[in-house]
Amino acid sequence: MWVYISMGILFVLILFIGIKLYVIKKSIKEIQIELDKIVTTDTNQLLTISSSDKVMKQLANDLNKELKILRNEKLQYQNGNQELKKILTNISHDMRTPLTAIRGYMDLIRENKERQKDYVEIVEKKIEELTVLTDELFDFSKTMDIGVKIEKERCCINEILEETLANMYYLFKEKQIEPNIKICEQKIYRDLDKHRMIRVFENILSNACKYSNGDLNVTLDETGKLIFSNKATSLDATTVQKIFDRYFTVENAKKSTGLGLSISKQLVELNGGNIFAKYKNPYLTIQIKF
Repeated sequence: MWVYISMGILFVLILFIGIKLYVIKKSIKEIQIELDKIVTTDTNQLLTISSSDKVMKQLANDLNKELKILRNEKLQYQNGNQELKKILTNISHDMRTPLTAIRGYMDLIRENKERQKDYVEIVEKKIEELTVLTDELFDFSKTMDIGVKIEKERCCINEILEETLANMYYLFKEKQIEPNIKICEQKIYRDLDKHRMIRVFENILSNACKYSNGDLNVTLDETGKLIFSNKATSLDATTVQKIFDRYFTVENAKKSTGLGLSISKQLVELNGGNIFAKYKNPYLTIQIKF
């Protein structure tokens, strides 16, 4: 009797295992077919299986999570390619303009000796424009490098800011801007990459000169918070939300490649700080805190 009962139980177990294996095999086949279809076609479809088996359903859910991650990475890659094409187009256009002008003025220098000095000054300005473009492109390529190294040292933010403001004097004068500068007497020290911080401040101040209506306020307080503000009637709240995006430019700033503030944001974050911009009509404010 017990033998027959044992055989019956064994038979039921074998039958159950057989059905289970069949269901698993069927589910795996369904996943294989659907996964192949999803991967080889441009679709947002997710995996679905007919089985109610908890393990297989969990496997399908896990695969769907990975598919979503893969799609996001693919989208970022595609957007990156589009952005790269855009910046290369902008750079080539922006470089072509001063290069064409330089070529033209060089011909004028050869032909008109009386105005050589005037033409040389114009050529020098065009060379400066090219220098800015190449510097921005170089800095951008450096920040895009995953292995970029930040060489930190104990720095006085007051001194870095004062040095940068002094370097920008010629540009302020050219744009007829008299900056209102408030730097706290207390020395603010942080572990930073000094060279890259100078680049950050230069980018922000250059941007201020570009959009300013003739004013500029620069503040460094005892907490180490830096505030750059100026009237910018050419901007608005929507534009400012995108001001740190790569390659974003305002139409009336045709000389800009849109790299400067994007680079500044990356360099500030690489140095352990945060940066944000806000617009309260008509003032644009950029704040940095380390």
